[in-house]
Amino acid sequence: MKTLRLLAIVPTALAMSLVLTEANLAQTPTIKINRNLQPDPLILNGKSGGTVKSNCGNITTEPNQVIQVTESLPYLRLTVESEGKPTLLIDGPGGRFCVMVDKYSGGKPELSGFWQAGTYSLFVGEQSQGKPNFNYTLSISQETKK
Repeated sequence: MKTLRLLAIVPTALAMSLVLTEANLAQTPTIKINRNLQPDPLILNGKSGGTVKSNCGNITTEPNQVIQVTESLPYLRLTVESEGKPTLLIDGPGGRFCVMVDKYSGGKPELSGFWQAGTYSLFVGEQSQGKPNFNYTLSISQETKK
């Protein structure tokens, strides 16, 4: 009788383990950033936009990128480049910030300055009406603009 119970439990446990492992693989990987960012700039790529309408353009339900700033940084700059009209929504320990394209940014949403330690979810949104998403390049740097 104990053997039959064990035989019923093992496949269930195995199936649950596979489901949980698959769910973990689907999560956005976290990129750790500290004072010695290498390479600098760190370049990440993806697709902008999504099906969720927000005040920061159309975004996805899950972040495009997740970064963990392991120690407070006096300066960090994030810049998004895309063929469309990209936005950058940053959700982190200091709050939630939306960076839009303006006449001074040259079509590239950018946020720079002091970053406190913590985990930041980055959503690369899209404001273009016709095409829902574009390839984007996200540049993360500790070098000040020249």
